[in-house]
Formats: sequence, C-alpha cells, structure tokens
Amino acid sequence: MRIAVNCRSFLKKQYTGIGRYAYHLVKSLTEIDGKNEYLLYVRRGFFSFNKRIPRFAAKNFTSSVDWLGRGLAKQLKHIDLCHFPSPGPLEAPGNAKIVVTVHDVIFKAFPRGHTQETIDAGQRQFEQIRERASKIICCSQNTVNDLEKYFQVPREKTILIYQGVDKEIFSRIKSGEDVLAEKVLAQRGVEKPFILSVGTIEPRKNLIHSIHAFHLLKTKKEFPGKLAVIGMRGWLHDDLLALIEKLKLKEHIIFLGYLPDRELRYFYNKAEAFVFPSFYEGFGFPILEAFCCGAPVVTSNVSSCPEVAGDAALTADPNNPQDIADAVGRIVSDRDLREGLREKGLRRAADFDFRKTAEETLKVYEEVYGS
Repeated sequence: MRIAVNCRSFLKKQYTGIGRYAYHLVKSLTEIDGKNEYLLYVRRGFFSFNKRIPRFAAKNFTSSVDWLGRGLAKQLKHIDLCHFPSPGPLEAPGNAKIVVTVHDVIFKAFPRGHTQETIDAGQRQFEQIRERASKIICCSQNTVNDLEKYFQVPREKTILIYQGVDKEIFSRIKSGEDVLAEKVLAQRGVEKPFILSVGTIEPRKNLIHSIHAFHLLKTKKEFPGKLAVIGMRGWLHDDLLALIEKLKLKEHIIFLGYLPDRELRYFYNKAEAFVFPSFYEGFGFPILEAFCCGAPVVTSNVSSCPEVAGDAALTADPNNPQDIADAVGRIVSDRDLREGLREKGLRRAADFDFRKTAEETLKVYEEVYGS
C-alpha cells in the first residue's frame, strides 16, 4: 500500500496539540510499519522558506516539500490512500482513498471564537470531508458525537482513536533534577506554592474564570501563592489585563508566554494544582501532560475534558468561578487528596499511548484500502 500523509501540522518548532498528534503518529508509524510505502508531503508557499519535514530513519518513509504545489499531482499520482491528520484542502488523486482526522468542531460548538467568514469556510470544509472521506478518525467520543450532531456524519463513517502523550518529555522529575527545576522556576520569577494554567490565551480556554476563581481563593485567604500562566497570546488579552487590574491581582499573576516542553515539565511537576476549565476541547493534551508529571488537575465537566480525565481529576462547571475555586481549594488544602490525584493521574495517563494510536490508525488504512 502506498500512503501519503499531509505533514503541514508539524512544520513549526512550536507544536500545537494537532502538531503533536501528527508528528507522533508519523514517528510511531515508522516504528511499527516496515511494509507499506509512505510519502510525507507538504505544500510550501513562496515565503515559507523555513518549512521542513522532520527526518525519520525508516527507509520506507520519504519526504517531499513541494514548491507551490507544482509537483504535487505527479507525486500523488500513484498513491493508494491519503491521510490528512487535520482538516484541510483534500488534494488527492481521484482513485486514492481519503482518511481525515478530525480533532474538534470548535467553530460550531464555540462559534463566538470565530468570525462568520471562518464559520462558513469551516462548514464548507466539513461538508467536503463528510462526502469525500472514506473514514474519519476522531480523537474523542465527544468529537464523534459533534460530527453527528452538527454535520449528520453517520456513525459507521467515524472511528474513535484516542491520542497519546509524549511520556519521554512529560514525566515526574527525578531526585537529581529537583535543584534544576527550582532554578528554572526562580529564573521565571515563580516560587512555590503556585497554581498553574496552560493554554493559548483565548476565550475558549476560559482563563477569565480561572482568574475569578483565583481571586475568590485569595479573598478568602485559602491560597498564599501565585497563578502562573503559560501559553501564547491569542486574543482578548487586553481584557484579561484590565480584569487583573480591577481585581488587584497584578502582583499575584505571572504571564510566562510560550515555554519549551523541558521547562513546561518542571512547572507541571512543581504546581500545587493545574487548572484547566476550558469551555471546549477536542481532546485536551494538557490534562494528560499534567497527569504524566504528577500535577493534581481541575478541569471542566464539558466537552472531552471529563472523558479524557476519567476519575483522575476534579471537574467543575466552567461557567461557575465559585465551582472552580471550590475544586482548587479542596486540592490545595488536602494533602491526601493531592497525593491521591497524582497517583490516579499517572495511572490514567498510561492508557494513552501514541504507539497504540498508530497501531489502530494502521488498521484503519488497511480497512479502507481493502474496502
């Protein structure tokens, strides 16, 4: 079987959740499949000089960065199956089967984070996926349900395949690393104890209610430490800054921006609690990353968050700051609860493995190819 994989999701050094999935899927496929032939490809625009597909050692995997798409049709001519690890233009020869991974339908489930133009474009794109894809891989049962709800995609066309988490990066720190971890935190201006928030700063991530919950904890003097916020600035950041000024929390909240995974791991390990009350997640990588690092987690009780967290986290109504504050307050005040959640989180994270993701994805390829 000759398989083409679109690699546009993991060309940048700073991976998003989708980029992590696509990279680790391909990496795991190189480790388990020496039989089929793979073409890893991407279109490159005129000014995209820095786009490179990471090198993989497997001999049956070849890479092609196509200049403005000029040679793409020729390269894909003899392909049997095209996999798009995220929705996008489905460029594929007419005889090739198509597999698409859908991570979420945020533009439908959380439309206030998108312009009408973006919503209309997404609608057209997902209608194309519904019609052209032989199989749609979903990373959560929540996404399976959303595809049926918003696009009437029949259940037989979708398959649930959970994503993994990179346990080589995200893990508990060893005793010899403790001094280094404390040094990294100090360099970033963070001291223990602290509550951690991770995610792009945009309305969907619900940082505004995390801040309100943090304010409730500070007002009741239930937590003496700070709130550390890690993530790239998205939009409505100025509104958050105004809120922080209003609540007089400027000295108690630290915005650290994007941090490399090596540093992020230290923050997960050292956090008193990790708070992630997102309004909508297709999967929720930070929940699993926190679990791997032993951070007690508070997440939302909607979308895929409770599905991924299982019984290893406390859940709260993302629309209710008091509910979030109560959950965080229970963790920071109860050592036995913290330790219990750490152990449950480590066990829960073990259920999510990229090699298993790749094995189940390969079965999809074989099923679609043989149909």
